[in-house]
Amino acid sequence: MASLLLIAWTFFRIGLIFVGGGYVLIPLLNHIMVEQYRWLTLRQFLDGLALSQLTPGPLAIIATFTGFRAGGFPGAFVATVCIFLPCVMLMLIVGRNYDRLKKIDIIGSTLDGLLPAVVGLVAAAAWNLGVASLSGMKEFLILAAGFAVFKWTKTSPMIVILGAGVVGLLLN
Repeated sequence: MASLLLIAWTFFRIGLIFVGGGYVLIPLLNHIMVEQYRWLTLRQFLDGLALSQLTPGPLAIIATFTGFRAGGFPGAFVATVCIFLPCVMLMLIVGRNYDRLKKIDIIGSTLDGLLPAVVGLVAAAAWNLGVASLSGMKEFLILAAGFAVFKWTKTSPMIVILGAGVVGLLLN
């Protein structure tokens, strides 16, 4: 079982770089949780990631899930609090100074420069997760169907995920 201090520090650091959404962090989360600390197996990580998409705040769910696997209930609590602590502190600071900050060109330019890197990280995460979870024709067909439904209809992502789960269950 991991120490609560290690869990707290790990999720606090993840929370510090959590910008733009959880998908950007998937490669980092995989590296830390699966490869570095071995708190989860790759299968557990993928399952936790899939389940977290069914809820609001998927990053909190994967942090809680991993914290629980690494340190029981106390680990889950510490991971959940520490992943949000940096953004709460940042919002308290930015909220007070928003009018001044939005006028600074370098902040806008920096964020514009980050966008291509974010797209690259999301693509790399999709590739790594695909390699690990797409092992047969059934998985590729579910992927293609889920992509098509999500891309060309207004179906909720939750419905697409639940539908893919039901299809996977029925095809087993």
